[in-house]
Amino acid sequence: MVKIAIDAMGGDFGPEPIVKGCLKALKKKNFIPILVGNKSEILPLLPKRYRDKILIIESDDIVSMSDAATDAVKRKESSIYKAVDLVRDGEADGVVSAGHSGATMTLATLRLGRLKGVSRPALVTLMPTKTGRRSVLLDVGANVDSKPEHLAEFAVMGGCYAEDVLGIKEPSIGLLANGEEDSKGNEVTKAAFTLLKEYKGFKGNVEGGDIFNGSCDVITCDGFVGNLVLKTSEGVASTISQLIKDYIKKSPIRITGALLMRKVFKLLKKEIDYAEIGGAPLIGIKGCAIVSHGKSNARAIENAIYQAIDYVDTGVNQHIITRLHELKQKEI
Repeated sequence: MVKIAIDAMGGDFGPEPIVKGCLKALKKKNFIPILVGNKSEILPLLPKRYRDKILIIESDDIVSMSDAATDAVKRKESSIYKAVDLVRDGEADGVVSAGHSGATMTLATLRLGRLKGVSRPALVTLMPTKTGRRSVLLDVGANVDSKPEHLAEFAVMGGCYAEDVLGIKEPSIGLLANGEEDSKGNEVTKAAFTLLKEYKGFKGNVEGGDIFNGSCDVITCDGFVGNLVLKTSEGVASTISQLIKDYIKKSPIRITGALLMRKVFKLLKKEIDYAEIGGAPLIGIKGCAIVSHGKSNARAIENAIYQAIDYVDTGVNQHIITRLHELKQKEI
């Protein structure tokens, strides 16, 4: 049975939503949760009937959002350090944390190590599209300066993730650029384009709109650009939602129309709500690490746990190793 280590102390709201999310996941999936954190805070949140189904590892140190990511390496008694080390020691298959994202990525990379053929891990997120199928965007924040070979690796890893975890057969892969023409892009993307030119599924350059129109399954970029895309998208979605609410309030007719459209609005909210995704997998490491939003509610933690279980069950890591070997053989 899959074992998932969960940083119970990392989120902005303490252990309550994390424990609740864990309990929700247990009702639907067979797995062994290992909560890492302050036992005296966790136990009161657990109904007695669940206490024999959940392991608790004591930790009284928390890496706060104001701490530097590199400090986490020295904080061996912290909840995130101990959670990651459970994966390193083979006592857990994956780790989920809504705590300091930089600390989680740093520890996962250094303590677990990179997969063979991976120069740098990448952070993945899923974006809504008008087709209803989500697109894979990476890297969204693990690396701010990437070389062409890193982008090529991200593309391969994203393709494996789309194929294995999302079940997309022969996913299309694109490089995010300022135009679809082969000549577009900067020096880094142009060099990455050359490395990927003969790779299976690679369709060339894609534009920002392709992230949302469903024309491409995997969109590849460096972490600086990807994080800007992600944060901008979240801002646009939030602003549009607020504008719709404001316009509706200005007219009784609009309020009536909104009541009739409740189901549509509910479906729209579900598409753009980060809680429905759960978290961002850090791919390219030995094991599995899901980085969740600091403001994660119970629903987000529940979905992050499902992500971790699916990631482990599909064996995507071995697929990544094989595909990267094939890519590098072609380069030779």
